[in-house]
Amino acid sequence: MPHRLSNAVLLVLALVPASALAKDKQPPEIFAPTAPVFPGPLPGNGSIFQGSYVALTSGGRAGQVGDIVTIQLVERTAATKSNAAGTQRDGNISLTPPTTGPLSLFNPSDIAMGGGQQFKGKGDASQSNALSGEVSVTIAAIYPNGTMLVRGEKLLTLNRGDERVQISGIIRAIDISPDNRVLSTRVADANIRYVGKGEIARASKQGWLQRFFSIISPF
Repeated sequence: MPHRLSNAVLLVLALVPASALAKDKQPPEIFAPTAPVFPGPLPGNGSIFQGSYVALTSGGRAGQVGDIVTIQLVERTAATKSNAAGTQRDGNISLTPPTTGPLSLFNPSDIAMGGGQQFKGKGDASQSNALSGEVSVTIAAIYPNGTMLVRGEKLLTLNRGDERVQISGIIRAIDISPDNRVLSTRVADANIRYVGKGEIARASKQGWLQRFFSIISPF
């Protein structure tokens, strides 16, 4: 029986790092670049509009599948929460025994009672995040209402590891500036990931065995 138990523990310990990697693993096609769609046959030229007509108001704005849009990362979030509670209750009771009769044997302190209860609680939590920079992505799809799905990533190979910025989401054509830039706060259903690999990233994480005991610890 102890031998089976030890084998089960070893199996759990072996699965912990694998499950942790699977949790952080993202399918590569989520942020894969999209190539331009091969254009179909152009309609015949008319007396007013030509087949290759492009509105003068569109300029050089991205609007086709495969076009490049630059996402300006201006993410900044801050959250603060605080709560406090306190209760207190006191109670006392005492009786004075008569000076004569059988009850005169009791002292006043023998039939005196008192009680008290007090509770104080306080909690504080705060978190802030900031992300700035630019990531150029491609238009992956255009929906009937005019919104566009964009996705892409930027990989930086540095001296001590890799830094990867990935983003996907839905943008509106009206939010695209003349130089094909869109604020990240204008991206709907945004999926922004900033991850790193290498010795610097490994040094800032707990070891897999320590994470395992942190999960099963009752304290």
